[in-house]
Amino acid sequence: MTSFPFAIVGFDLDGTLLDTSGDLAAAVNHALASVDRAPLTVEQVKPMIGGGARHMLAQGMAATGGCDEATLDVLHKRLLAYYEANISVHTQPFPGVLDALDALAARGVKLGIMTNKIERFARTVLGDLGLTDRFAAIVGGDTVGVAKPDPAPIRAMVDRCGGGPAAFVGDSVYDVRAARAAGLPVVACSFGFLTGPVADLGADAVIDHYDELVGALERL
Repeated sequence: MTSFPFAIVGFDLDGTLLDTSGDLAAAVNHALASVDRAPLTVEQVKPMIGGGARHMLAQGMAATGGCDEATLDVLHKRLLAYYEANISVHTQPFPGVLDALDALAARGVKLGIMTNKIERFARTVLGDLGLTDRFAAIVGGDTVGVAKPDPAPIRAMVDRCGGGPAAFVGDSVYDVRAARAAGLPVVACSFGFLTGPVADLGADAVIDHYDELVGALERL
């Protein structure tokens, strides 16, 4: 039996491990409603996710009447406060996630997270879902002072997992660019919060379900 090719597998959070779209859309709509903007559907919000809460909100504001920095500053604080208080109402792991994590752990792989979500929020939602202990490192968009697509936080995740051959799993151009710049191969999730065809992300492999992950990593 050949050994598994990676000592570490890192994951994005929103749209990769967890379907957070319902709770993120609710937070966006709470902020928009506070200035009498029309609500957005979950499907409208999904492609706005991935670049951090401020970026998501800016796109939501642009879609509902325009975005200026002063209003964005105010609404960003309202969004974060609401989201922190309602972070795991609708959020769940994607189908097959737990089995895939078990399969990797059984192969001796250390698991990490690098998300553009604020680290405190990432730890809260993972704790609410009982997933925290599965991960050797949790790096947020604010942990090292820069977020994806900068490669520094992915490198930090690898270092905090103990170093070694690593791969990354994500669903956005931020994930692919950051992993590439950090020298890691990357797997894209076709079920994530995509802004266009998954093939356009330029990942090394694409999975349509988590039961395909281990095989995809073995082929990289």
